[in-house]
Amino acid sequence: MNPLPTTTKLEMPFHHKQSPRATATTTTRFFSPKLSVYLCSICVTLFILSHIKILQTPLPSSQNSLSFLHNWQEKFTTTTTTTDDGSSSCTEKLQNSVTFLPLKDLRFANAALVGHTWFMSTLYDTQEPGEVQYQKFPSQSSNSRILCIKGHDTHDGARNHYALAYPESLPVNSTLVTGRTFISYNHYDYGNIWHGLSAMVPFVAWHIKTGCALPTRWVLYHWGEVRTGMSLWLSTLMEATFGGPMNIEKFDGGDEGAVVCYEEAVVMRHNEGGMSREKRMGVYDLIRCKARVMCGVELDRSDGEIGLTLLMRTGARSFRNEGAVVEIFERECRKVESCRLRVAYSSNLTVCEQVKLMGSTDILVSPHGAQLTNLFLMDRNSSVMEFFPKGWLKLAGVGQLVYQWMASWSGMKHQGTWRDPDGEHCPYPDDDRRCMSIYKHGQIGYNETYFAYWTSKVLNEVKMRKLEEASKGNIIPTRCACS
Repeated sequence: MNPLPTTTKLEMPFHHKQSPRATATTTTRFFSPKLSVYLCSICVTLFILSHIKILQTPLPSSQNSLSFLHNWQEKFTTTTTTTDDGSSSCTEKLQNSVTFLPLKDLRFANAALVGHTWFMSTLYDTQEPGEVQYQKFPSQSSNSRILCIKGHDTHDGARNHYALAYPESLPVNSTLVTGRTFISYNHYDYGNIWHGLSAMVPFVAWHIKTGCALPTRWVLYHWGEVRTGMSLWLSTLMEATFGGPMNIEKFDGGDEGAVVCYEEAVVMRHNEGGMSREKRMGVYDLIRCKARVMCGVELDRSDGEIGLTLLMRTGARSFRNEGAVVEIFERECRKVESCRLRVAYSSNLTVCEQVKLMGSTDILVSPHGAQLTNLFLMDRNSSVMEFFPKGWLKLAGVGQLVYQWMASWSGMKHQGTWRDPDGEHCPYPDDDRRCMSIYKHGQIGYNETYFAYWTSKVLNEVKMRKLEEASKGNIIPTRCACS
């Protein structure tokens, strides 16, 4: 019998030195892919055999099926929330990892309105071209996390904080508030009807964009500080727009450091910023329409009347000689058929009386001031004539342009301004900022010749427009969007 063949490597004397390459070859062959697959197969087979007993266990009867599932759910939960070494569960780790940051980021105090603003400065807004800028929680951009707020200080926004958390891992001792919450940031004042309305416009835009979605409650902030109310004029119009009372969060009786997490939150902090003129006009159309319905004002004006309204002020920026000003406009109105002059003070009118007055106004004559915010309540294409005291052109900045902007945004025509060249004397140079403290509260004079010419020009333009609209049979909608 021939001896079995042997390899050269087995016959190699022990004292012979193998090259590094030979050693590597031997190791590679010992841990070959086939051997690895073989070992893995053995492991899988043993794993399956070890679980056969579980598969052979009889299912529970139908009467005890719910109890069976409940017991296994408890075991599963216990397994996933505890570990052998007593370490924190995954849920607890997520809860403890929630990081609260100040609502008002003092690092951006010198640029509070720039970029992200100093309110919730670490988060980005969502915006499509021409649409409103907003933040929504939960959303894809928040990785499905919801918004949590800690604190409700009314004097220092840096003492109020925000964080994002997963709904199943909310901060310890937090309260989950259900429903949709509108959270508004206003850099100015909810009591001023211009600034307050500017903060509400983006919510109305989002309301329209989302198929008329409604809020459950509102949370208002100014510089990160909680605000618990707004002007009656503004709250009345918002109640009309959204179809019910505004539930403004007041945080009464709560712990100052309590954490509240919102099931759904929509945050606005840029007012109308980024919205197209078309979208803004849609917002003002809706507020106007809903306000008229609430106040019982006819939506269709077909009487051919030209309404000329002098909306007066008292005190700062009022006309120095009201009687003379009224007489000029009255005289020019008598020259135009169907012109009707009304003189009113917004401070003496209820909200619905203001809505009704603007509904019958085609030309609004008024000094610069918050009462001009009513201008959007007129029909589209109506006219505005605005008046300023001395000194505003050089020193008032862009704030003097807000009603020109608003007229454009709401579909009105701003017919220009008249600036009084006379007024109180300022002891400093005309361009010295200190003069503004004198000019800001000045009164307005008049120029009879110019006022008569200007009024006649605007009246004739409005008359021609209304005749043209009547000849075309323009149809005014009698039903509001989101009805």
